[in-house]
Amino acid sequence: MTDLAFDRTGAPAEEQLEQYRLELTGYCYRMLGSAFEAEDAVQDTMIRAWRALAKFEGRSSLRSWLYRIATNVCFDALDGRQRRARPMDLGPAVSASAPAGGTLPEATWITPIPDDRVLPSSSDPADLAVARDSVRLAFIAALQHLPPRQRAVLILREVLAVPAADVAELLETTTASVNSALQRARATMAEREPTDTDVLPELDDEDTELLARYLDAFERYDIPALTALIKEDATQSMPPYEMWLSGRDDILTWWTGPGIECKGSRLVPTRANGKPAFAQYRPSGPGGAFEPWSLHVLEIRDGRIVEFTMFLDTERVFPLFGIPMTAT
Repeated sequence: MTDLAFDRTGAPAEEQLEQYRLELTGYCYRMLGSAFEAEDAVQDTMIRAWRALAKFEGRSSLRSWLYRIATNVCFDALDGRQRRARPMDLGPAVSASAPAGGTLPEATWITPIPDDRVLPSSSDPADLAVARDSVRLAFIAALQHLPPRQRAVLILREVLAVPAADVAELLETTTASVNSALQRARATMAEREPTDTDVLPELDDEDTELLARYLDAFERYDIPALTALIKEDATQSMPPYEMWLSGRDDILTWWTGPGIECKGSRLVPTRANGKPAFAQYRPSGPGGAFEPWSLHVLEIRDGRIVEFTMFLDTERVFPLFGIPMTAT
């Protein structure tokens, strides 16, 4: 990425600020774990930057200056706040026969984010793979276990590849302090992240075929066909419910039990958190009308689906993704 000194380009101020909106949204999302809070934080960053333009003398790059402002905005947002999580962070898996249980407020959960809000449309394939990997739901959840300054250091150093000296300047600390914080952050992430976390390439033809088969099988609610697509140790969670399921058998038992109302659903493909996703419309409205039910975010490994995260807050999530509230 190009570092542009604000007073060395002829582009209008708004254009110079706006060119960093996407990457700043990705940074704030990794820091805060919420797409909605990330967008608010970036807007706050832009407003603060605009108001402080007269004080900016170009001693650092515009990009570094904006990241400093965004970091401080995120620190303010995180002050005294409980970390966001996924259902599997809060307790053990439950049986498919157990009641769904209670729900928790939106502020409890990691929320999904559309790929086009955080991932560049064109980039080096290796860089894009790292960017996709660093917005995975599991990675975002693991980041929330880090204190805010360690979180910022790890994102800046290992996701954005900012040199340690530049991170030290941005955070107004020393390079030694940055390196120490990075070591502690790595140790915590190693404890929290799943063991199989190799950066995966973009979906290949086999994965694309798998998704087509999943869409077809789910819309037909063909349980034998779905069984062949799901890995035995797959997991399923459904924020805002606390419950989560572990294992293909329990997932399919739930789909044919409490989840049977999903039979006959329609799925619309989209992308979230660097992963394939589907907007689900369930035929549970008046007279069997289709109504929004969830956003499925899928994780695929070794030719099988290994994770289903179904976000049920469609009133907020669908508009965020530009998904209509009625099936067409």
